[in-house]
Amino acid sequence: MEIVTDKGGLLKNIDYARALAVKELVDFQEGTVVSRTLAQNKALSLTVFAFDQGEGISAHTVTADAFVQILEGEAAITIGGQTVRAKAGEVVAMPEGVPHSLKAEKRFKMLLLVVRRVAGLED
Repeated sequence: MEIVTDKGGLLKNIDYARALAVKELVDFQEGTVVSRTLAQNKALSLTVFAFDQGEGISAHTVTADAFVQILEGEAAITIGGQTVRAKAGEVVAMPEGVPHSLKAEKRFKMLLLVVRRVAGLED
């Protein structure tokens, strides 16, 4: 049986039925941040990022919780004025409504999961 890899489902930009290393889904590019969205809807988004050294995302606030898994390298993540340094294999959770920013002290890759409240779906 042939596996369809572009079925127009909830996931995108990734093959189905294939073992993949998440950190290999994006490559570093000098002087920039590279991203690849794997899923995005009203309830969640799932994105892989690669940050060149010195690059980052400026402080912002969202109405969602965020979960970052560092896949490679090291990052400084500031949440509500507190800086957390995280390295490959570690995760950092960021609460909704609290300003946060990220900076690559060394090149790093991360998997970002953003979870939003959707009317009718809360417990």
